[in-house]
Amino acid sequence: MPLISVLFGQPVEAGEPAEPSFFPDLNLDQVFAAVVAGREQYDLTPLFRIPLRDAAAVEYRHAVLRDLYVDATATAIAEFAERMRTVRDGLAQARKLRYRYQKEAWFLDAARGYCAAVRALAAAFGAADLSSRGLTAFREYLAGYADSAEFGGLAAEADEVAGALDGVRYCVNIRGNRVTVTRYDGEADFSADVVATFAKFAGGAVKDYHGQFSNWPEMNHVEEQIADRVARLFPDVFGALDGFCERHAEFRDDTVSAFDREVQFYLAYLDHIAPLKEAGLEFCHPRVSAGEKETDVEAAFDLALAAKLVPRSTAVVTNDFRLSGAERIFVVTGPNHGGKTTFARMFGQLHYLASLGYPVPARRARLFLPDRVFTHFEREEDLATLRGKLEDELIRIREVLGSATGSSLLVMNESFASTTLRDARFIGERVLETMIGLGLLGLYVTFVDELASLNEACVSMVGTVVPDNPAERTYRIVRKPADGLAYATAIARKYGLTYPQLKERLA
Repeated sequence: MPLISVLFGQPVEAGEPAEPSFFPDLNLDQVFAAVVAGREQYDLTPLFRIPLRDAAAVEYRHAVLRDLYVDATATAIAEFAERMRTVRDGLAQARKLRYRYQKEAWFLDAARGYCAAVRALAAAFGAADLSSRGLTAFREYLAGYADSAEFGGLAAEADEVAGALDGVRYCVNIRGNRVTVTRYDGEADFSADVVATFAKFAGGAVKDYHGQFSNWPEMNHVEEQIADRVARLFPDVFGALDGFCERHAEFRDDTVSAFDREVQFYLAYLDHIAPLKEAGLEFCHPRVSAGEKETDVEAAFDLALAAKLVPRSTAVVTNDFRLSGAERIFVVTGPNHGGKTTFARMFGQLHYLASLGYPVPARRARLFLPDRVFTHFEREEDLATLRGKLEDELIRIREVLGSATGSSLLVMNESFASTTLRDARFIGERVLETMIGLGLLGLYVTFVDELASLNEACVSMVGTVVPDNPAERTYRIVRKPADGLAYATAIARKYGLTYPQLKERLA
């Protein structure tokens, strides 16, 4: 049977997908690096490279998230995760150790910790009010597994072996450099007699002369030989330990282990965005579709940028945008350093995060699920290719447009800025016409204002400035006709450089 998954409602092909080339352009590499920080043991990175193309698959994850928003459920899973981390640490330590019985003791403790984790989660889930298909299916599986003869036998045998080991009593007699190990046979506890004898001298605070034992987990050669002698004195007990470790070498259930990893995909992201939500930024579960391209987003922001600004108590600017009817492509113009590139990255991030089933950084969002995401950002010249900057840009956009479909998403930022205005306009028109012909969704950041009104598929978005001070950016990108010349005129007027002002001054 396929593993029950809280990430995928249907089985998916196994594999290790490579990082998409657009991650650095959209700063998604930064986002996901921050999300997995401290959780490297779960190997979550490959999961970020498997976007969903089906609205039902996205809703499957949204439903799981809604269950995780319940404090009792989240607490139970957090406690389970902590216990499972202890189990993995114990098994890892057992593999590092050299001495046989010490390795087996660590292994036994890990197995008992695993059994306790499973039982606690099964009990918590049994009392939880779960509604998602993913978590309810896992709850049913977990309940059956916890009640199974296989698991019951594992837990009972582990407790029995541990109890027998706890019952072992022995004496160590040291005379010179000779150490003798014998069974305990009711000998007097001289340490208790010593404490009782000197108790009358304990009249107040005194200096502590207790020795400190090393915390190093590895046993030394003397301890190993003592343990060997104890094992010879109690062959049945240590034989049971040997047998347990041999029979249960792989005691962890595959479905339980998969849940332990997959649920971190949600918890890691929720922990990452928690400080942003506390700062007043909003996240939502977007309405998604793989067929309809109508887009409507309110109060959205760049997640990577927000993660840098919020710790510095710097305000995060949000933006709205929408596409309807025949509209397919945003053409973004405006002054330099006015937030156009940030807006472009935000546009791409929103769509990709939505395709992962994550809450997106926006108050409200309706988004399309693309089959593929493409980007075309400025690149440094590569001397190895012997290509000029414009040639490289043309080759890259040709490859993109050759691979894109009508269901793709393309984000272009300051493309063809290395050529003349006339050539940039000509190339931009050809590229936009191809994008429109494909019917894909896109965003095109450009310094060529004329491209914003190419046809009805293009929607003009403009970076704004403070009306009384055109040199100051608002970082708000609004829907209106391109008017870059107005900024130039306003700035020139501010500094007394318009033609009338210059004429008056020169006169």
